[in-house]
Amino acid sequence: MMAKRDFYEVLGATKGASAEDLKKAYRAKAKELHPDRNSDNPNAEAQFKEINEAYDVLKDADKKAAYDRYGHAAFEGGMGGGGGQRGGNGDFASAFSDVFEDLFGDFMGRGGGGGRNRAQRGSDLRYNLRVNLEESFRGVQKTISIPSSVTCDTCRGTGAEGGSEPVTCPTCSGMGKVRAQQGFFTVERACPTCHGQGQIVKNPCKVCAGAGRIERERSLSVNIPAGVETGTRIRLASEGEAGMRGGPSGDLYIFIEVKDHPIFQRDGVNLFCRVPVSIATAALGGEVEVPTIDGGKSRVKVPAGAQTGKQMRLRAKGMPALRGGGTGDMLIELAVETPVNLTSRQREILREFEALSAENNPEGSSFFTKVKGFWDGMKG
Repeated sequence: MMAKRDFYEVLGATKGASAEDLKKAYRAKAKELHPDRNSDNPNAEAQFKEINEAYDVLKDADKKAAYDRYGHAAFEGGMGGGGGQRGGNGDFASAFSDVFEDLFGDFMGRGGGGGRNRAQRGSDLRYNLRVNLEESFRGVQKTISIPSSVTCDTCRGTGAEGGSEPVTCPTCSGMGKVRAQQGFFTVERACPTCHGQGQIVKNPCKVCAGAGRIERERSLSVNIPAGVETGTRIRLASEGEAGMRGGPSGDLYIFIEVKDHPIFQRDGVNLFCRVPVSIATAALGGEVEVPTIDGGKSRVKVPAGAQTGKQMRLRAKGMPALRGGGTGDMLIELAVETPVNLTSRQREILREFEALSAENNPEGSSFFTKVKGFWDGMKG
């Protein structure tokens, strides 16, 4: 029969290693040699038993002291105060469950506190809110109705009838999870009795059926700051769904959508407005009156000879930046309008005007000169 290897050597640790260092060494070896990861290694199961036997001894301060003094002999022939049998047999279930949380805790949801905390945080809620451009400009207070879960007033969120407290689950002893040994692997799952809560309600509240919360529509006043855009998100802490059995409420997230405006188009903090002008105003110059988003009016000078597409800027007549940072501008774009439904006299005047103004249309003259050159080139 082969002699047993030194337990420190088995774990890859030094003799003076601390309890934390031994635990780290065991974790590393357990991950490395687990049979499920070494299906092609026929010795994996034996090696896995060996590291568990070693750690089962070295994790116990008394057995470790005995082993450091007498070696393997400490657990032979009755030495070690009866603890040798456990160490010699390598109680895998005890050793492995000791670090089960470290190896698989995150996967099994350890971060949430398991069943020790019966209260559960409520879900976050989303509400889509539409506002018009004027409301976005000045800011507004809106009252919204939210269908959500709220804390049950009858049981005050406990889920128990008459305000009595839930009791510890007898199946999992309040842990919220149970373990089962399957060969060399320990499987952990939510307790089937309390569904992971760790506690059960013997006399559930008749109003909320033991949930600690009920469905109800509630009204909420929301301040929408000036400058919001489509996609702006507003978070209202603790205004979401109520928690289970007295747990904290979730948050409410309001997503803003700014509706299209019949006059203004928005580009960030700037506004764009297309203003039609008559041929006479465009040719002779003049003034046009344009609206502004604050409900006022501004007079804009149109230079003589203005063409369609000419832009002019009105400083600080745009949208406010969200949470301060100045105000944008408004861009005016001229659209020279062609008259329709002319009288015979108007047609006569326009024909006379056209005959006298051939040389006053520089863009047209340039274009047709290029066209003539193109045709002449094609003939050549």
